[in-house]
Amino acid sequence: MIKKEIAIGFLIGITANLAGMFLYISLIMQREFELVLSKASEEGVLGSIIALGAILNFLPFFVFIKKKQDYRARGVVMATILSAISILITKFI
Repeated sequence: MIKKEIAIGFLIGITANLAGMFLYISLIMQREFELVLSKASEEGVLGSIIALGAILNFLPFFVFIKKKQDYRARGVVMATILSAISILITKFI
């Protein structure tokens, strides 16, 4: 039961991060998602785009905290930590 709640929060966190990246690329940069990701990977700025997408994780995190769904909030935090690790990997490799 607890693992299921954490997994749900984790999936929501990953989805929110991807949605944040998509919204940033589509609305702010007004370019195609795949094109920007490949170009950002070549130029070494993919970590910055992932970090901007992770900002959207605040929304589900605080909703889960407000609703006393601590395990789902924990899953969102785990997804954010995974984003941070992927940012570190893209910066140093």
